[in-house]
Amino acid sequence: MGKLRGALSALTVAGAMAAGMPAHAAGNDDGKVRIGVLGDMSGVYSTGFSGRGSVAAVKMAVEDFGGEVLGEEIEVVSADHQNKADIASSTAREWIDQEGVDVILDTTNSAVALAVQQLASNKGIITMDTGSATSQLTNEACTKYGIDYGYNTQALPVGTATAIVKNGGKKWFFITADYAFGHSLEKNTAAVVKELGGSVVGQVRAPLGTNDFSSYLLQAKSSGADVIALANAGQDTTNAVRQANEFGIVSGGQALAGMLVLISDVQSLGLDTTAGLQFTVGWYWDNDDESREWTKRYLANGGTTPTFPHAALYSATTAYLNAVKAAGTDESDAVREAIGNKPIDDFFAKGGTIRDDGLLQHDMYLLKVKKADESESHWDVATVERTIPGDQAYPPLSESGCAMLKN
Repeated sequence: MGKLRGALSALTVAGAMAAGMPAHAAGNDDGKVRIGVLGDMSGVYSTGFSGRGSVAAVKMAVEDFGGEVLGEEIEVVSADHQNKADIASSTAREWIDQEGVDVILDTTNSAVALAVQQLASNKGIITMDTGSATSQLTNEACTKYGIDYGYNTQALPVGTATAIVKNGGKKWFFITADYAFGHSLEKNTAAVVKELGGSVVGQVRAPLGTNDFSSYLLQAKSSGADVIALANAGQDTTNAVRQANEFGIVSGGQALAGMLVLISDVQSLGLDTTAGLQFTVGWYWDNDDESREWTKRYLANGGTTPTFPHAALYSATTAYLNAVKAAGTDESDAVREAIGNKPIDDFFAKGGTIRDDGLLQHDMYLLKVKKADESESHWDVATVERTIPGDQAYPPLSESGCAMLKN
């Protein structure tokens, strides 16, 4: 394939340059397929969403695939975007222009994901976001090569907010991460709450990486809300929950709702603190035999936390490589077409399909945290209360705000 693609490549690139099209879409003839894992390797999202557990998941998928595709070696490179869109964009540009990276995965942090998705698409490179949640990625900010693989802020409230409102939690107060992800999560959650007859009585915005949530929690406590919703994630969520416990929020009669919680957060906080907490995820390691087997192998191969973003990365890597194989090339247009034509139905994405707006639509799960005496192992922290079919978890394609669909 390398020689044939190389012979065609010069002609294709020249034609693309003349037409003003992204030249890299033609692929590169260096004998390798390069996968870039661009994540938070040291910050608030480095434990359950990204970090070395992400790299381990991608490398495990590559190894399971056989280490090569179409006779070319598969190479994995990784970098820390430090939760800064400018650093992420600079890294992505260098990867594409100088190192021949063919696909970029992870991009945890919505501001990062939005910037990298646009930059990569302009250069004809596929991105598969697994960590960030903003629904903008497949709505107003959708691109030809952008894929949102795992979950988004529209799917998360369908399970969690619905369960809480139906249980009597009508009045909501939001403590929101002050960037694209938090804003989207608050907006989408509030829409579900209001649709079910509830109301929003207040909100505050907290910077990413906040250590002291006391002033925000005191405002929420005095608001008269039934539910204090944490529209944040990672270390921000665990910090807020710990401090809410110190302030006696729950014991005082208000409910605390984590709108994006991982089982690593539950493990960090402890079952005594989180017992009974309900939250929505894209996958749970103890859901079936296939998931349990994957988790066992992942932890034995350098994996850190068996969270749904890490499982999504393994699945996304495999889906991409299968698409390269089916297309007979790593050229982005052909691979994007191939990945959209094949159902994604594996241990992670049950009944999954990648839609024309770039969204992976698949089943989601409402979990409930166990009591300490009910847990039988380190990661045995929750039970699956409800499976939410993909066509219920996500709005239909007809309601997508993706401008490409209107062309």
